[in-house]
This record gives sequence, structure tokens and C-alpha cells, in this order.
Amino acid sequence: MLQDTTEFTYQRRNPHAVGFTKSVNSGRDKQERLRHHTVCGILMHSSLAVTLDGLPLGLAAVKFWSRDKFKGTAQLKRKVNPTRVPIETKESIRWLENLCQSLTLLGQPDRCIHVGDRESDIYELYCLTKELGTHFVVRTVVDRLAGNGDHTISAEMRDVETVGRHLIEVRADTDEVTKVHLDIRFKRIRVLPPIGKKKRYPALDLTVIHAVEPDPPAGRKRIEWKLLTDLEVHSCEEAVEKIKWYAMRWKIEVFPKILKSGCRAEDARLRTADRLANLVAVFCIMSWRMLWLTMLACTAPETPPTAALTEQEIEILDQMVSNAGNRQATPGSLNFYLTKLARLGGYLARTSDPPPGNTVVWRGLSRLTDIRLGTEMAATLRCG
Repeated sequence: MLQDTTEFTYQRRNPHAVGFTKSVNSGRDKQERLRHHTVCGILMHSSLAVTLDGLPLGLAAVKFWSRDKFKGTAQLKRKVNPTRVPIETKESIRWLENLCQSLTLLGQPDRCIHVGDRESDIYELYCLTKELGTHFVVRTVVDRLAGNGDHTISAEMRDVETVGRHLIEVRADTDEVTKVHLDIRFKRIRVLPPIGKKKRYPALDLTVIHAVEPDPPAGRKRIEWKLLTDLEVHSCEEAVEKIKWYAMRWKIEVFPKILKSGCRAEDARLRTADRLANLVAVFCIMSWRMLWLTMLACTAPETPPTAALTEQEIEILDQMVSNAGNRQATPGSLNFYLTKLARLGGYLARTSDPPPGNTVVWRGLSRLTDIRLGTEMAATLRCG
């Protein structure tokens, strides 16, 4: 279960009907004072269910909201410690609500692994997963108290020896791919709740996993992943497994990209937040299908094409796109027709080209839908 928050921004004459997402710095005025303006839009927090192979199964939970104008937020943080504020009164409650909604829909909580980035490093979330009998893998940002409270997690991890190495591929800004070795360390640690909440929440026994690049090259930041999970880890292989689970989180970043670039959700002209949320909810189904279709061809390329396309769509693809130049895919397979669909959207299918991505598949599917509607209309027309 991959969780993340996405922002949709809009230009409106009456932004209050939609709401606001954040306050940004817009430069300085003539007196060199910082100017701020609020961004009109809505926010969406979604939970995408994927298999261990990375195949997206659909959205298990989604929440839409917007904010009022930001006024006095910075001053409030100076007076109140955010860690002492109850989670029920904070926006962070969305992580817990989506977790509960996902389990209600799917059942079998012991089979679910909830994966989140550093924004989900919430102690209440860890306690809730234990209460509900489910699991989590989260990238941490808070150096919490550990043991008896006289030291932190990072201090305890300094004495942990490296148990192995994990090889990953890193793509630079120049699109050059290099291989990097990460040192793996892990330890089961007693983690304490925040000081302001120690009476409400118990201490937890959690596994800390560190994957760190020992010698980063000049001009690039060190690759450093610090993960926290309730699952026990007994070997380097099991630690690498949890790291790979967290790496799947990138798919929840691809999902809103399809919403914005393919469905063009931010080009909608609807005037209220409720109408925009309804529209984006429909787009979510289309975006999931696009991501599912692309990933299904990668994880199970020999699947019959009827698993994703209708007989009419398959017939149109056979008439519109030749069988030549389909990247040596098995004829009659889903991968074979996905390449045809991508070629309909502008994919060249050269030997040196990477596999078709979501953008060309989206264009191909949009054009295929127009052609299918045209053939259905032509069949009902009578000429002469």
C-alpha cells in the first residue's frame, strides 16, 4: 500500500470557491520585504495497492481537501510545539485514515505493507499498525529517542557493523546510468514516543535499516536511506527486501503524473472544489488503468491481450498498425499489442528505444478510443 499526497493547482477569479493548497514566496517588494501569495487548488491523498512485482491493483483509499487562507501559521509554530498537538487535529491524520480505509476495503491486515516517505514518519501511525495487526515500511526523518531514553536511534546505529552491500542503478541528470554500492546495516531497537505523548503511546520494538553510499562522487549528494519497519529482519537479504519494497514507492509518484500530463486534470474549468474532486476521482480510474496496462505488459508480457483490450480494439489495432517492428514481442501477446498501442501514440519502437511508457500509451489509447467511437457511429449511419 503506497501512500502519498498530490497537489492540483488552478487559476480562478474566485479562488475561495476552490480553496488553497500552500503559501509561497513571491519575491520582495520595494522595501525589500518578503511577499507571499496563496496557491489556489485542491490536495489528494491516495493509497495505491500494488503487488510485490509492482503491478498496481487500484486505489484502496483516497481523500480530497483544500485549505483556507494561511494567516499566522508561522507565528503559531513559534508558540506551539507541533509534536505536542494531538494527531486528530492535524492534517497528518490523513495517513491514519487512509490506512484504516484500506484495511476496511481489503481485509487481511497481516498481508498489507504500508509504505510511505519521510512525511509519514508519524509515531501514531506506528502504534495504529500494531493495533490493527498490519505492517509498515517508512523512510524516517525524525531521530527518535531509543533504549532507556538516554540516546537516539542514530547514536545506537553508529555502533552497528555493515552486514553486506546492495547494488543499485542511479540515473544522473545527463541520463547516464551508473551502478552504486550501498552499505547495509540493521538492528532491532526499542523506540520511544515523543516526550509530549509518552503517557498516551507505548514504546515499540522496531527494526531500523540504513542503506548508505560509502564513497559518493564529487558533485552528487550521498545516497542515504534510513528506513523503519515493524517487521523483524535477520539477514542482509531480508533487509534488501524491505529496501526494494520502499523503492516501489516511486509508482505513487508516476500515478499523479498520468493524472496531470495525460488526463490534464489541472486544465479543468470547474469552479468549486467538490466538482473538481469528482472529476479527479473519475480520472483516477483512467490513470490506474493506464499504469496497470503498462506494468502488466512488463510483469506478465505473455498475458492474452483480451485481459486489457476488447475484441474490437484488438481488431482496430491489427488494421491500423502493422505487425512489423514490435520489438520482437510474442505475436498475440499483451506486450505485442501494447507496443502497437504505443506506436499508435507516436512510439517509434526502435531497437535502441526503451519500453513504451505511460505517455505514449495514453496517447495511443486516446486515439484508439476516438477510432473505435468513429467505427461504431459509422456502422449506424445509412448512406445513399
